[in-house]
Amino acid sequence: MSLHVLGCAGSLALGHHTTTFRIDADILLDAGSGLARVPLAELACIDHVLLTHSHIDHLLGVPLLVDGVLRLRTAAGRPPIAVHALPQTLDALSRHILNDVIWPDFTRLPRPEAPALTLHPLAVGDVLTLGSRQRRVRVLPAAHSVPAVGYAIHPQQAGGGVAFSGDTGPCPALWAALQREPVATLIIEAAFADHDAQLAARSGHHTPESLARELAALAGPRPFGALRLTHAKPGEEAAIAADLSRALATHGLTGLDVAPLREGERIAISPHPTKHVTLP
Repeated sequence: MSLHVLGCAGSLALGHHTTTFRIDADILLDAGSGLARVPLAELACIDHVLLTHSHIDHLLGVPLLVDGVLRLRTAAGRPPIAVHALPQTLDALSRHILNDVIWPDFTRLPRPEAPALTLHPLAVGDVLTLGSRQRRVRVLPAAHSVPAVGYAIHPQQAGGGVAFSGDTGPCPALWAALQREPVATLIIEAAFADHDAQLAARSGHHTPESLARELAALAGPRPFGALRLTHAKPGEEAAIAADLSRALATHGLTGLDVAPLREGERIAISPHPTKHVTLP
């Protein structure tokens, strides 16, 4: 079981795609511009999309995906693509994207009784079983400028796994949830460098300093083996890395396995409770 990083940037630029992770062959964790990295035949295998929130960089691929693979999936007799998200996120997707103005409403096409897309609401704390390999997914809290969640994905009923914060600023509830269910790898955002701390706070994002403060406040063992940073704005990567190094030292945080997430990286979703494994 692996997580393939198709996109992990906070915006678009050459060589930068927005948040898109693929679990196994049939589950997407957010659906940004990283879908452009996937061959059509593989896109047609995606049965489930987990959305963290309604911002366009995380869901722009949903309408394009369902349209692009419709004929292949119909010919193969595959079911509708299932999108799982908070009710507020699904409402935004329906009203503002799949509204027959911005894009056709594929929850009613090609026929209302046999749509290409179905919408499935969820809530923080829910546990889903998804995909051909029956992956266990727990919905995690997040604190963003719109209703948002994160996800923890496990290869089995207990132990190991990868957690993704989605877009979030400081969120004590996220850490509390992770301490009840540790993971091998935590992917968490640090979208802005410290010089943009006010903008980050207003828009519900982390900076290296705000993330380091939360890490320093953790009581007991850290609920992750490795920390991977995502959602950096293109061009800000060096500033974020320098700020993070300084913030970790300031808060006395040593021995952390921390690095920026890389587009194209594959992370093994290990059954070991806290062992991060990167695949070749």
